[in-house]
Amino acid sequence: MSQVFSEETHRNLIARIPECTGREVADWMQTVENGPSFLRFEEKVNWLRGEHNLSHGHAKALIHEYDLRRAARRFG
Repeated sequence: MSQVFSEETHRNLIARIPECTGREVADWMQTVENGPSFLRFEEKVNWLRGEHNLSHGHAKALIHEYDLRRAARRFG
C-alpha cells in the first residue's frame, strides 16, 4: 500500500467523491472489490480511470481508501 496524498488531501478527495461522481464511496469500494484482481496499485488506478472515467486523483484516492479498509479488516 502506498501513501499517495497527505492524510488531509486524501480525506478531502474522498469526501468529494459522491458529489463529483454521483456514487457513494461504499459503491466504489464494492466496484473495486468486484473488479479485476490487479496486484499493483497503479494497475487498479488505471482500471478505474479507463473503465469508469474517473480523474486520476479520484481513482488514486479510491484505491488508497480501498487498501486502507482492506488492511483494517485484516487486522481488526
